[in-house]
Amino acid sequence: MPRRRMLGAVLLGAALAGPGAAEPPPAVDDFALLDQHGRFHALRDYGDARAIVLFVQGNGCPIARAAIPALEALRAELEPQGVAFLALNASPQDGREAVAAEAAAYGLRLPVLLDEAQLVARGLGVSRTAEVFVVDPASWRLRYRGPIDDRLHYGAQKPASREYLRDALRAQLAGDPLVFEQRASPGCLLLFPKQPEVSYAGDVAPILARRCAGCHREGGVAPFAMSSFAMVRGWSPMLRETIRTGRMPPWHADPHVGRFANDGSLTRDEARALVHWVDAGAPRGEGPDPLARALPPPAAWPLGAPDLVLEAPPQTIPATGIVDYRDELLDVPRDAGVWLRAVDLRPTNLLVTHHVTAYIVYPGGEAPPRAEGPRFVQGLFAGYVPGREPGPFPADTGFFLPRGARIRLQLHYTATGKEERDTPRVGLYFAPRAPRHPLAIGAAANLDFEIPPGARDHEEVGERTLGRDVLVYRLTPHMHFRGRRMAIDAHYPDGTSERLLSVPNYRFHWQREYVLAEPKRLPKGTRLVARAGFDNSARNPANPDPSVAVRFGEQSFDEMLMGYFLYREAQPEAESVAGR
Repeated sequence: MPRRRMLGAVLLGAALAGPGAAEPPPAVDDFALLDQHGRFHALRDYGDARAIVLFVQGNGCPIARAAIPALEALRAELEPQGVAFLALNASPQDGREAVAAEAAAYGLRLPVLLDEAQLVARGLGVSRTAEVFVVDPASWRLRYRGPIDDRLHYGAQKPASREYLRDALRAQLAGDPLVFEQRASPGCLLLFPKQPEVSYAGDVAPILARRCAGCHREGGVAPFAMSSFAMVRGWSPMLRETIRTGRMPPWHADPHVGRFANDGSLTRDEARALVHWVDAGAPRGEGPDPLARALPPPAAWPLGAPDLVLEAPPQTIPATGIVDYRDELLDVPRDAGVWLRAVDLRPTNLLVTHHVTAYIVYPGGEAPPRAEGPRFVQGLFAGYVPGREPGPFPADTGFFLPRGARIRLQLHYTATGKEERDTPRVGLYFAPRAPRHPLAIGAAANLDFEIPPGARDHEEVGERTLGRDVLVYRLTPHMHFRGRRMAIDAHYPDGTSERLLSVPNYRFHWQREYVLAEPKRLPKGTRLVARAGFDNSARNPANPDPSVAVRFGEQSFDEMLMGYFLYREAQPEAESVAGR
């Protein structure tokens, strides 16, 4: 029988053993989900709580609805004592908007985490709504699973004579020894579609080749190569964990907001297939190993040979410590100006390079064309971060590199534990003719803010009111170690507004560029608003120092709030409004 890692099996064994048995209380694996408002929640983010309550919610279920008043009363009483309350919705028929409406209508103030792929519910062994779980954050084990009290049953209610959830929380807050108790819980049955058998050769390997192997290959940016069944099987526990916690693939946009041409996320079916395969013991199965056919190493220049390659001086990066930003100024040996149809910033050491940005330094003190943003975007025309592959600029657009201009590279490195070296290169691709539309990079930014010491979710806003009609192609949120979320909204002159991008799970080490599936036309006077959340608390594992107030600055231990956008000017009389 294949080894199974499903928590439901562990819970069943513990339940059969009964309270006080020798087996330890069942463990709860970490997970991360978005709630009904598009906010990101990871279970481990509640590690400083004294207890975590997880309530299984489902739209339309009379028992789940009737349980809400008692649950909310407990929340109001015990949340100030350090108990975190969350809800979980794994009903395949309940959409986000419907869940938000149901919660509001019945007074459920908890974040309702939407388990759209049902990975968390399957892992917990959930079968019905209205059940509650009590998690001990000190051990990540369960203290209780069952109904809130004995008040509700199918078609009947009575005064509560046993308050099971309150008793479990009282024991948890008192520091009583951790003993798992499980009780049958009435509620509405959930539909879990039968999971088809998953084949490594037919299902798993193609998903990994399509979604993961571009980085997980020899010479790639990822820490190991998905080069064979044996390699993938050895890493399969991490594969499961990173999918359930939203760390991989490194695509952090809310799937309910906008459409993006470079969407690198897993579909629900792909996530289910991979996790189901790991839970089944990662079996080999029949057929050849598609990943054993070695992928070619990453191309030196994915867009083909550049027309001109500029090379910066070799860089030595120390083994430890914070590495200051470095600037290198590169001459462009050309006798005439040139239009660029693409740019590729190409470090030679991907592991040590956090990011590279490139600016055009105009000759003779000539000022760059005015961009829609603060001083940081003037002259900016290209960037590199891990996971971002270059692509040509949109059709009939480009950046102009005048005669006598130079290129300034801003280099940001991170220490790896041993001394490293890198020789950054810039590949320039020339346009055969002048495009109709010059490109620019703008930003909705805030250069004057302060994040208080210890703040868990401090919000700041950056804005830019457009001085012309523009067509936007790409959006790129940028913050540092304390950045946790950013949404970019367009507030139109007619009083309407639209969310263009939401990144509820921002990660400094994966600063993705989001390419709009259709360019977005924004009229003059549109106010672009970048709304960002920062975590300056000790619970943020990347936080350099939660005891200090944090302000704007270039170093990673400072902060930034930049909602970058790649755009061109649009002519209102000749172009229709796209996407509105």
